[in-house]
Amino acid sequence: MHRERNKLRAFFLNFLPGAGHFYNGNYIRGALYFLISFGELFISFLLGGVMGEDELMGLGLAAFVLLWIVSMLDLLIGLLKNPSRPANPMDFVDPQVPYEIKEIRGENERFQIILLSFIPGLGHFHMGLMQRGLSFLISFFGYMTVMLFLTGVTSSSAFLLLFGVLPVIWLYCMFDAVQHIHRKLAGEELRDRSLFEDLEAGREDGKRSRVLATLLSAFPGAGQMYLGMQKRGLQLMLLFLGSIYILDLLRLTLLFFLIPIIWFYSLFDGLQLVSSYGREPLEDRPVIEGFLNHQGWLGAGLLALGMYYILANLAIPALDARFPEWHLQYRVNAYLKTVLVSVLLIGGGLKLLAGSRKGGVVKRKGGPS
Repeated sequence: MHRERNKLRAFFLNFLPGAGHFYNGNYIRGALYFLISFGELFISFLLGGVMGEDELMGLGLAAFVLLWIVSMLDLLIGLLKNPSRPANPMDFVDPQVPYEIKEIRGENERFQIILLSFIPGLGHFHMGLMQRGLSFLISFFGYMTVMLFLTGVTSSSAFLLLFGVLPVIWLYCMFDAVQHIHRKLAGEELRDRSLFEDLEAGREDGKRSRVLATLLSAFPGAGQMYLGMQKRGLQLMLLFLGSIYILDLLRLTLLFFLIPIIWFYSLFDGLQLVSSYGREPLEDRPVIEGFLNHQGWLGAGLLALGMYYILANLAIPALDARFPEWHLQYRVNAYLKTVLVSVLLIGGGLKLLAGSRKGGVVKRKGGPS
């Protein structure tokens, strides 16, 4: 009888070309992959060192990588073409099935699910969870299509930053598939619910998924909004995306260091809220307190931004075409950024100084007489 092999172990062993084939019982194929891969690599490096040709070493390394890819694809095709008997939850309580066979069958099915889940949704399809797999498939590729469409239509590279959501969806899909296969092997009944039905059920029960909240925290504001803190999440999201847009529009590269600061602040804030969720009540406190009291400053900022946009994209090009000897476009590009950054830094410094003086006065008034 053909001995069952652990496919996951064969897959990782084959990171050394040929080792996975050898473990699977294909001794000739495994030996050929090993000898050809390392043989050509050794010969190319030997000849390259003797002749002083770095290009020959590079070609040998490229050939080694190509042979490694071919070896991995050959192994994967063989593993998927000849699937072993799928794990049955009843096998784990059947005393006639040896323990080693139970473990191998369970690991083999985990391997198939993990491998298929590299394309979001396929692992769920393999387990018969059609609605759940379809929701992951549509979420991943639908979001990718929308971002590519917006990038192409607007000709703006700023939308490429939003592609950071795709790894979050992919990781959550992978984690969800592994979690479901563990439940299946434990004998639990799997319910074919879409991702959106899970969110609705969590909302009805008053509970949120800590894992999903942690993954969503990778995008500023999304984790906070998922946990029910709409004001805080919306402010962080507007602060992050608005800063990217404004700094890119005004070409203020000097202030781009603010973007990772906002991102890290939002990430650690989300992780802190996730750790506190369920143990203590969460208060939806906005990041900027008294936001309504700063509507005047916000309106003035939007008005100034609109005037700058009209000036930079309409008035200056028209005047530069009418009076080329003035070199207006060059002067704006050369000096306007310096003026804007200087005004922002000086204005921010004066605001902080004024606030510290007021705080000192209040402290003296509140002291003992």
